[in-house]
Amino acid sequence: MLLKNLINNCPKNIKEIDIKGISLDSRKVKPGDLFFALKGEKSDGKKFINEAKKRGARIIVSAIKIKKKNFSIPIIKVKNIRDILSKICVKFFKYKPKNIIAVTGTNGKSSVADFFYQILLLNKIPVATIGTLGVKKNNKIKKLNLTSPDIISIHQELEDIKKHKIDNVIIEASSHGLKQGRLNGLNFKAGIFTNFSQDHLDYHKSMKNYLEAKLILFSKLLSKNRYIVTDNKIKEFANLKKISIKKKLKIITSNNINLSKVLKNINLTGLFQIKNLKMSIVAAMICGLSKKKIFNIISKIRSVNGRLELIRTLPNKTKIFVDYAHTPDALKTSLESIKSNNRLTLIFGCGGERDLKKRRIMSQIANSLCDKIYVTDDNPRSESPSKIRKEIIKHLNKKKCIEIGDRSRAIEHAIKNSYPFEIILIAGKGHEQFQDYGKKIIKISDKEIIKKLKVKKKRITQQKYNLESN
Repeated sequence: MLLKNLINNCPKNIKEIDIKGISLDSRKVKPGDLFFALKGEKSDGKKFINEAKKRGARIIVSAIKIKKKNFSIPIIKVKNIRDILSKICVKFFKYKPKNIIAVTGTNGKSSVADFFYQILLLNKIPVATIGTLGVKKNNKIKKLNLTSPDIISIHQELEDIKKHKIDNVIIEASSHGLKQGRLNGLNFKAGIFTNFSQDHLDYHKSMKNYLEAKLILFSKLLSKNRYIVTDNKIKEFANLKKISIKKKLKIITSNNINLSKVLKNINLTGLFQIKNLKMSIVAAMICGLSKKKIFNIISKIRSVNGRLELIRTLPNKTKIFVDYAHTPDALKTSLESIKSNNRLTLIFGCGGERDLKKRRIMSQIANSLCDKIYVTDDNPRSESPSKIRKEIIKHLNKKKCIEIGDRSRAIEHAIKNSYPFEIILIAGKGHEQFQDYGKKIIKISDKEIIKKLKVKKKRITQQKYNLESN
């Protein structure tokens, strides 16, 4: 595409240059690319201009003036580089699915997205998702490093999804992605707000900033007469209501979806999963699917990978769940959903180099709801694993607490020492298949450890156990 068709008022001497692609990452630059020297949180694109040039970049776009001495390719200086980038992405990647839905919130994004995907797929309607689990279309998953990829990747993926004749897609919108403009320029049909609680304060610094980042989806990205899908019982509903009035958006609350007639056919654990399902049902209806068609397949909907997923039931009726819960609210919700009169054991840790205030709160939640707590490593990153565990343990009842840093050993110990009818929750990593120790990445899957573990447990009935216990 000619440069003049991408950038308005570009210099006359370069307007006829043919641009082959767009790039933010100098390592991925191809001959003929337009390279954006964007300043990020951890790196500055201007440092990689020479590499981009060596790889064949045709034009450089920068927000700051760059000395052109000994530089053979044109440099275009712009004021609002992120705004220019989003507009260029819209022009360069012309083809997009008809129905693009975005879902944001502290917890539940992946579940809502996956339920939406399942509902449409079970009705034989082409559908795709972009988010934590990757880009999913035609039952194939392409892995991603971020919940919300960079803006170029998102526009590129959406064009590819359209070329596969898919007109329904749901995108997980992280607060980081919204704040950094990664979803700018997209024509969303609806935005979903699941819930809001503490997370990512290492980045946003305050809950006010964090909420404002989430609300960008509704306050800036949704256009007139589009839809907001949310729960009218959450306190943030007032914020969404104000935005809807100001921007003339339509609000549909998931509370209006009555599942009482089909509830017995739904194979999901926990009330919060039902809430997530309701939001995905509303999104599917906005995309043209009837409630009747949705309810006809509702018994086939399954738990999302790593989201309060029952992985194994032992012969002694011990149940082992895996959940991605890594925020205080998510942990509390998951534990309350599976808590019964039987013993409840938790295996968890906290990520390194992230919101430090979560550690105390999550420990207090574990203390109040669990009978036994195994403190292990999550993703320590470059932070000291033992220091993280120590910070967690100081807020725990020592009689309940067992420290085993090695995650696989902690899981094995908890399962092998479980009581009949015990419920075990392994929290924090869910679907993930690696563990980040900074300079070292370990391949590990909570689910695979559970499945492969050889456990000798006697079969027992609840009646027999009650008699033996008494």
